[in-house]
Amino acid sequence: MGRTIFNADKVTPRAQAQINNFHADTVAAVAAAVAQNPVVVVGMAQNPVVKRVRRILGDAGIQYHYLEYGSYFSAWRLRLAIKLWSGWPTFPQVFIRGTLVGGCDDVAADLKAGTLQKLIQG
Repeated sequence: MGRTIFNADKVTPRAQAQINNFHADTVAAVAAAVAQNPVVVVGMAQNPVVKRVRRILGDAGIQYHYLEYGSYFSAWRLRLAIKLWSGWPTFPQVFIRGTLVGGCDDVAADLKAGTLQKLIQG
């Protein structure tokens, strides 16, 4: 069962246009990177959890494409648009072969279980 989201039939056309256009260029850039790269990490500066997942992937010899959007002090609207698009509430957001696997703890668990390499290989 998917997460509950507000019923689109209850959104006015003007509000829907604002939703659709909310930093659409940023969302399109992330979506393109996810479509074009086997492993994508979306993060932000100054976030120790983002640094940790990058280190975990690097130590495992897994190459990844990294996108960074601001820090704790900037670009929060861009990050909000990404969160609304993906449905994942925090950063980092890690995508493997177009699939959102979650954040740092999820990557670490998949690596430990041996499923991360299988996801990467397809």
